Amino acid sequence: MRTINFMGVRNIAFAITLFLTFVALGSWFFKGLNFGLDFTGGTQIELSYEQPADLGKVRAQLEAAGFADAVVQSFGATTDVVVRMQGDDPSLGNKVAAALQQAGDALQVKKVEYVGPQVGEELRDQGGIGMLLALGGVMLYLAFRFQWKFALGAVLSLVHDVVVTLGILSFFQVTFDLTVLAAVLAIIGYSLNDTIVVFDRVRENFRVLRKASLIENINISTTQTLLRTAATSISTLLAIVALLLFAGDNLFGFSIALFIGVMAGTYSSIYIANVVLIWLDLKVDDLIPPVVAEEVDERP
Repeated sequence: MRTINFMGVRNIAFAITLFLTFVALGSWFFKGLNFGLDFTGGTQIELSYEQPADLGKVRAQLEAAGFADAVVQSFGATTDVVVRMQGDDPSLGNKVAAALQQAGDALQVKKVEYVGPQVGEELRDQGGIGMLLALGGVMLYLAFRFQWKFALGAVLSLVHDVVVTLGILSFFQVTFDLTVLAAVLAIIGYSLNDTIVVFDRVRENFRVLRKASLIENINISTTQTLLRTAATSISTLLAIVALLLFAGDNLFGFSIALFIGVMAGTYSSIYIANVVLIWLDLKVDDLIPPVVAEEVDERP
């Protein structure tokens, strides 16, 4: 198999990385994330229909009534629907029910409750702490399994994936709720898996290709794992596209976050994690401790 010179365009890839990172951070700063009700708080209304509810029709009716930001989901049986939206108006449940009943649907309001913003802040803080702990655990794991230079490269690639994913979500103002947070944490695991596969081959080739330079080693190792990486990425993306097309609005944020994260993770495992090894001048001595010569007893 012909070796692909991946590292020959590493400077161009680095420029693309910087551009995407600055755009993502700029979107964070000027737009911010569009936090959903899980984080901002709001009113949750449980409705019960006499017939199985058509969620798409319910969303359209609420939008026509002026509730454009309402989140509509199934709740238990096919006749039960939960509607979540911002606001703390005690009469909001009756207003929603009246708007839906105007279309001729028979329904009743089962429960109306308000989720305060303190709960949202707590969830947001715990989610951020969970993400930081995940990155810290990744660094410790790789530092013990490989070497600290590998650990730093992997963590920087993971940070890139998270920053770019959240930046694109912020730019297009995709609702950030707990399902999207779960997707971001899944991205960390996926990207790490890709990176470890390449790192493992680089480490093995240090023992096999003793006369090859670090860049040659990385090019050979990445080429050798390319088919595996492509197969994993394509199969994962096909499943995600199926979610985007058929899972509905409730999982749109989750699906689009995973799609962006898988693309970013495949890129970063080649052009960020590996490039960090070059910057840190990884050497065979970092992986294979030099042999200590035994002291010769010259005493008579």
